[in-house]
Amino acid sequence: MLHDTDLLDRLAALPKETFDGTVFRGTRQSLDPLASSYSGGRWMRRDGAAVLYTSLEREGALAEISFHWSQLDPRPTRPVMMHTLRVVAHRTLKLVRADLKALGVPEAAYGGINLPRTQEIGAAIEFLGCDGLIAPCARWPCDNLILFPDRMGGDASLEIVTSEVVDWVAWATDHDLLKSP
Repeated sequence: MLHDTDLLDRLAALPKETFDGTVFRGTRQSLDPLASSYSGGRWMRRDGAAVLYTSLEREGALAEISFHWSQLDPRPTRPVMMHTLRVVAHRTLKLVRADLKALGVPEAAYGGINLPRTQEIGAAIEFLGCDGLIAPCARWPCDNLILFPDRMGGDASLEIVTSEVVDWVAWATDHDLLKSP
């Protein structure tokens, strides 16, 4: 895939930092929480690089999975597994909302799904060798950590700390996040 050279230059100029902390990931009950996705999403095109979507807050992960599952018809009602993961990643790029705007991501469109511009940005960040991206969550007032597992070196780590069953429908209803069926 060819990348926009201006975008690559702008992203390469941004500082990279180490992320060493705890994140949260909501999954269906049968999914390995450390399994990468190739199905696309906000920060990667379908069949692009391997991606692992996580949130810096438990509620952010619940808001993300609640949004996506509420779009399905029929809407799943089974509980989700909420995993707490310990992550150490050494080349993480952080984007704030002002960065997103400067990179051509309209604020009004950020809550949408599979945005071509954010997918271009994510693919470029992975191409530059970054192992992670910290970006604002579109569903909750927190940041998400998007990992590129194939870029994580031997000194990086990713492990499950805890897992719990959560009734996502009740949580989303309590937080007024569900549209009427």
